[in-house]
Amino acid sequence: MFSTYKEALEWIHARLRLGIKPGLKRMEWMMSRLGNPETKIKTVHIGGTNGKGSTVTFLRSILEASGYTVGTFTSPYIEQFNERISVNGKPITDEELLKLANVIRPLADELEETELGGPTEFEVITAMAFDYFANNSKVDIVIFEVGLGGRFDSTNILHPLASIITNIGLDHTNILGNTYEEIAFEKAGIIKDNTPVFTAVKHPGALNVIIEQAAQKTAPIFRLNQEFSISAHESLEKGEAFTLQTETQTMSELEIRMMGQHQTENAALAVNAAQFLDQKGLFTISSQAIRDGLKKAYWPGRFEILSQDPLVIIDGAHNDEGVTALVQELSTRYPDRHIQIVFAALKDKKLDKMIAKLDKIAHQITFVSFDFPRAANAEDLLQISQSANKLAVDNWKSYLLEEIYNIDTKDMVVITGSLYFISEVKPHLCKYLKNKTISL
Repeated sequence: MFSTYKEALEWIHARLRLGIKPGLKRMEWMMSRLGNPETKIKTVHIGGTNGKGSTVTFLRSILEASGYTVGTFTSPYIEQFNERISVNGKPITDEELLKLANVIRPLADELEETELGGPTEFEVITAMAFDYFANNSKVDIVIFEVGLGGRFDSTNILHPLASIITNIGLDHTNILGNTYEEIAFEKAGIIKDNTPVFTAVKHPGALNVIIEQAAQKTAPIFRLNQEFSISAHESLEKGEAFTLQTETQTMSELEIRMMGQHQTENAALAVNAAQFLDQKGLFTISSQAIRDGLKKAYWPGRFEILSQDPLVIIDGAHNDEGVTALVQELSTRYPDRHIQIVFAALKDKKLDKMIAKLDKIAHQITFVSFDFPRAANAEDLLQISQSANKLAVDNWKSYLLEEIYNIDTKDMVVITGSLYFISEVKPHLCKYLKNKTISL
């Protein structure tokens, strides 16, 4: 048994050695031993390639504005590990995580001796979340974010009130498939019998797969640009404004603080799901709560401005679709700035398209490595880039501080790539920016 939070966290992280093992049997085994906590909570399940965390946050914020206590399970973390299991946006305490680890550890050890093998890091954390929300927390509803894929993701033992599938892109192709259709099939695995699914998938082939899977399970489907649509989009200084048209009503001049047109789609998904929960009498959610919730929603590491002077932005654009959205937003909002990009990525990603797009808008692009098992080497990233002004740096911490300290007023620094990298960068930079008394 663990006696300290540090010991528990080290044990959880050590399970990264087991890698990714898709399948539900280990989760089902642990849940059975725990008394099936996943059946004791009301849930919404959110999958997709990009936008899952933002959609979780929009829906959570709407439910909170309606007076409910909302649990969330998300990954990866940006500021602290505990935030993966949160209530009303507040991470569980170190003491609570320690207690949960001591509940799951004996099960993990026992499972290790079976033919199923030991649970992965993500499976352990998922089991901890189910146990926590079912037994240790007075939550009204829990929003679960899929870790990888959907069909064989450890969260997919749920039978939610509703499922949401955000946009789909070519990510994790070594596990999920090489085409949009193959990946969509895996994502559509979270659709349950007679349970509505809300989706912002735009790729025709991928959307057809989701429609087919919904039909097979008699699941009502609500699609962007079909059953609901966005109009009158306007970029604000700190966010976006838009009008949402659903089958039952029009909501004009909705505002969000998260930047990027793609965030209006994530917000629209959350609003549709919230309206469904209200219409079915499962929760009481007013139009004003929707407006208030959207406006308050905040999710770190997504086009987040850490400093205005100098201008420093972090964004977890970790795949081609994420980089496309980032490039579009930077080009639209800052056409006259010299953009200095700092990029780190995981080596199992499709990097050539991502880097090519960043090359086009970067006045200078710097590649860095970071301490993570699957992190790409900075020199390898450098070789992919075709930029005329590029470099590779070993020590990103000292480089970033020097770069920000010497930045010209017409320049900006954008740190992007892996969310694991962003989770290391943000606390480091925030501490520096605060000490330097730069305006945040």
